[in-house]
Amino acid sequence: MIYRRKTYIVDSSFVEEFNALFNDILLPSQLKYGARLIGRWHLEVDVNTSEIFALWEYDSFKQYEEIETKIKADEEHVQRVQNRFDQIGRERFKEVLKQEIKQEFITSTVDRDKTILKPRV
Repeated sequence: MIYRRKTYIVDSSFVEEFNALFNDILLPSQLKYGARLIGRWHLEVDVNTSEIFALWEYDSFKQYEEIETKIKADEEHVQRVQNRFDQIGRERFKEVLKQEIKQEFITSTVDRDKTILKPRV
């Protein structure tokens, strides 16, 4: 197993809108092609800044690449994303995104069966 941690630093005024983009458009497409979301969290850094990060599980890096290829080739998904960016305003999106999106691939130091991710019997 590998895990992907994707982190965004955004203006706090954008959190609700950003969560809607994720829940309405990004998450359904990820799930459609087999990505497994462990969770997504919000941390208020200060009054004006928030960190939002998600943790995803994949069987392998190859599986991650296959899923991403399918999502990028999904014309309906791409159009939905583009439409939402048009609604948000591309310049506004640049303003509220305070840093580049950070993506890291990590491995667990604990056997999956000893975590809450183990299959329920």
